Amino acid sequence: MKKRVLIIDGNSFCYRAFYAIRSLATSKGQPTNAIYGFVTMLNKLIAEHKPNYLAVTFDLKGPTFRHKKFAEYKVHRKPMPEELSAQIPVVKEILQAYNIAIFEKKGYEADDIIATLVKQLSGEALDIMIVTADKDMLQVVSGNVKVINPNKDNLIIDEGWVKKRFGVTPDKIVEIMALAGDTSDNIPGVPGIGEATAIELIKRFGSLEEVLANTDKITNKSRAERIRNFSRQAQMSRELAKLDCNLHPLSQRKSLDLLAQLEKTEANKKILYEIFKELEFKSLMQQMAPENRAKIEAIFTSSEEEIKNYLKRITAGSEVALYLLGTHPDPMMAKITGIAFAREKERPLFFSFSQTHLSSLKALLEDRNIKKIGHNLKYAQVLLSNYGIGLQGADFDTMIASYLLEPARLKFELPDIVLEYLNYKLKDIDALGKEAELAQICCQNSQSILKLSQVLRKQLKQKKLSALFRNIEMPLIEILAEMEIEGVALDKNLLLNLSRNFESRLKSLTNDIHEACGSDFNINSPKQLSFVLFEKLKLPKIKRTKTGTSTDTEVLRKLAQLHPVASSLLEFREISKLKSTYLDGMLNFVHPRTGKVHTLFNQTGTATGRLSSSRPNLQNIPIKTELGKKIRQIFIPAQKDNLFLSADYSQIELRILAHLSDDENLITAFKKNLDIHAYTASLIFGVDSSKVTEQMRNAAKTVNFGIIYGMSAYGLSKDLGIEQNKAQEFIDAYFVRYAGVHSYIRHQIEKAKTQGFVTTLMNRRRYVPQIESANENIRQFAQRVAINAPVQGSASDLIKAAMVEIHRSLKEQKILAKMIIQVHDELVFSLSAEELTKLRMLIKEKMETVIKLKVPIKVTIKVGKNWLELK
Repeated sequence: MKKRVLIIDGNSFCYRAFYAIRSLATSKGQPTNAIYGFVTMLNKLIAEHKPNYLAVTFDLKGPTFRHKKFAEYKVHRKPMPEELSAQIPVVKEILQAYNIAIFEKKGYEADDIIATLVKQLSGEALDIMIVTADKDMLQVVSGNVKVINPNKDNLIIDEGWVKKRFGVTPDKIVEIMALAGDTSDNIPGVPGIGEATAIELIKRFGSLEEVLANTDKITNKSRAERIRNFSRQAQMSRELAKLDCNLHPLSQRKSLDLLAQLEKTEANKKILYEIFKELEFKSLMQQMAPENRAKIEAIFTSSEEEIKNYLKRITAGSEVALYLLGTHPDPMMAKITGIAFAREKERPLFFSFSQTHLSSLKALLEDRNIKKIGHNLKYAQVLLSNYGIGLQGADFDTMIASYLLEPARLKFELPDIVLEYLNYKLKDIDALGKEAELAQICCQNSQSILKLSQVLRKQLKQKKLSALFRNIEMPLIEILAEMEIEGVALDKNLLLNLSRNFESRLKSLTNDIHEACGSDFNINSPKQLSFVLFEKLKLPKIKRTKTGTSTDTEVLRKLAQLHPVASSLLEFREISKLKSTYLDGMLNFVHPRTGKVHTLFNQTGTATGRLSSSRPNLQNIPIKTELGKKIRQIFIPAQKDNLFLSADYSQIELRILAHLSDDENLITAFKKNLDIHAYTASLIFGVDSSKVTEQMRNAAKTVNFGIIYGMSAYGLSKDLGIEQNKAQEFIDAYFVRYAGVHSYIRHQIEKAKTQGFVTTLMNRRRYVPQIESANENIRQFAQRVAINAPVQGSASDLIKAAMVEIHRSLKEQKILAKMIIQVHDELVFSLSAEELTKLRMLIKEKMETVIKLKVPIKVTIKVGKNWLELK
């Protein structure tokens, strides 16, 4: 079997990577999309084609010999984007670390270098694969030379393909280009001669020379005349298109022959790891990271006596890292299979968990004076509760610490954080079965958690995040764990009745829709629905997608004004989603033991600091539509005579905006307890508050909230259904009246540019690396983040701080009420009627005074028998 050579057109590859991944940058703002795409595609090519020899060629800046022949050569080509040219030196640095040969030569193009390499290797028994999207390269295709076109799903082009596509052998491609030219390179060819005509002429006469010598045999006289008149231009075009395959020397490594230079050797993983770490390529780091090969001298035992003796040595005031091995990602559904402890200057301990260990563990884990360190301690606390153990003394959570340091990370799993901060790879537990190996890995994990805590403490201190970590995020772990353990009860009979009612309504709507359309079809099929609406009913096509005509919600709302079936379709979609997601879907999460749903509250789920919810997502329960509201009725107190109490911050983000911007008008409005939207409307429209219409107020409300999210005139025009210039007038009028807000927005954008991040009232950071991006869309998104993050993040800090204060007071005053749900600005409690008066006062007082703003903080308290019927 022949050995294989892979030669890559580096510039072509970089361009493809750059445009395939439009937005990617490091936390420092360095664009990395082309680099990441290049490396990913390179690895894929190597894995697929398994080359023995590798080379990458590049163009160098400056004119080539072709520009000297024809000044207009490639004149229409746009210069390489700045964001791409900045990445090419890094690509070359990576190739060097991969030990892949790089070839480039001043005055020549990558194509010429490839042609030269092919010629120099022609005497060897090799399969040569050229990776490029450039048509010029087809002229070197032969029996053992093929082209891989990455722009056409890595299509492999051989002699047969060229002959079928052009009707000539590859060496005749240059003859075709001489006559037809090449618009992409601005090679002129002969005016009026297209590719099809050029192919016909070359197939007939064999070469440009023969075409020129036989113009009298061309029956189309005007064509023959043009060829004669532009013969010199055709010859020049041929020279421009023909690749130079005689470049010498190509490399500085004169001591090695060409094949030796191209030979694929082992990559320098250490250098690549450092480069990928600097570029923040987590998955590529993982591939290059070394494993922690140090043998851990651990204690693996099942002896009750040995375990007791180890645990007794962990005394008050000391620290211990804890690693629990659970059987399920949902701790309420999981069982413990193993536990590992790690301490400074002591061998770690691992033992397979059994009921006999409960008493020894309970004393240690419930001792508040022994500091527990872990990665996702909330999971540990909920999991331990299944065994009647209440984890106390949670001191440092490495997952939460890493989240505060890098809130925009996508993953906060232990292997990712160890790789990031300790620079080694953890072994995958799932892939191993032997208990000794399992014990070794669990002990390594517990030791890694201990080491991580030491590194992360320093980083938190350096970035002034220690107070937020200690006072808010760490106490929140216990609160959220208790909320998850408590869970939320459901009225199952009501749920099933609603599901049946919804099913009945769906059947009725299906019949109505089919009757209105005159045929039966799959309503959930966009293709079938599109045909019925736009081909059969002849409704106007409002929006197109890549696959056809759009039938999305926005389109259906517009069509509803023209045909009643669109309204039925909107109702069908709403009910269908409510039924599948919130009724039938909710039943899948009912715990078999408790009969409740136990949502997971995620502290690391958003970059803003807001909590998120999953399995099920209780923060997404609908509230805006009448049908959606019905879903909230199914959530009820667990105890028969108990009540729900909902405490909701009123317009908290606007109040925080008033505080941060120090805007005089905004502060005055809130201090006077005015209707902020009516007040804004009176300012924007220049009328007295008594003359503000509902339409004016709604427009002002949209602007008020839109400003916080950096809404543009385009976005506002869509929301209000008005012309874009009118929307811009609204925004301009808003900023004239609220000059402090306008100043705040400008200041936040400048702050983000200067320091690379913005902060909340409690110093939570949000990094904004794309704030200086050359791409306008990316830059504008970063500006919106810089404006909104301090507002939304401060609202998140506020409610978290309130949760901590309320939880502490409930414990101190021995109040039995339970905090069970948190949804953005709302807290929901389950309580007895006897505790209502006391709890109402306590919650309102804590939520309204936990942070002092320049404007009053208002909380609305409502009480009821379920989550919907609150008064």
